[in-house]
Amino acid sequence: MAQFGNTKQCYGIVAMALHWGMAGLLAGLVVLGLYAAQLPDVGFDKTKIRLVLLHKELGILALMLAGLRLAWRVGNALPRLVEGLPEWQQVVARFVHLCLYALMFAQPVTGWVMSSAAGIPVSFFGLFYLPDLVRYDEYLFRFLLALHQWLGYALTLLVALHVGAALEHHFVLRDETLRKMLPARARTDGLSPRGRARTRPLPSAPSR
Repeated sequence: MAQFGNTKQCYGIVAMALHWGMAGLLAGLVVLGLYAAQLPDVGFDKTKIRLVLLHKELGILALMLAGLRLAWRVGNALPRLVEGLPEWQQVVARFVHLCLYALMFAQPVTGWVMSSAAGIPVSFFGLFYLPDLVRYDEYLFRFLLALHQWLGYALTLLVALHVGAALEHHFVLRDETLRKMLPARARTDGLSPRGRARTRPLPSAPSR
């Protein structure tokens, strides 16, 4: 039976849902943002306007989910790392996770402030409007636009590193690293003898 909370061996169903839901949402936001950015501004293209507004709404949803995910992580201990993981890899893994969390908040917040600086209210799927965080300021808008784009590139790079490391553990080292974020059946199917030998966990970092 699936556990709602995390254990020392694996993540719970809530953490899994938040992880994979955020992964899909962030991937969609990156693709949507890149596609909308390359559309022409001439004539105030209606398609571009609709996509930009959708991008903003999904960005606010991502901000809410990031807050929920952080709250859940603080209140639940992390599963232990697999045995034999070099110390430098443990440090890099923690650092990348911290950077990912920082960017999951920084990206939507800069987009929100950018919209405020442009004098464009941000709607959450027509349910309500978010308050403006700053006054109209064209210079600030252009600065935040560039910052938002570069943060997007940084987020894409970190996600690629995260995915690459997870795939290496899954297909090359064949340990439990990725399976901890998968349903119970997937965690046990196809685990090699070498992987089983590495499943005795290391002590987890204390939750903060």
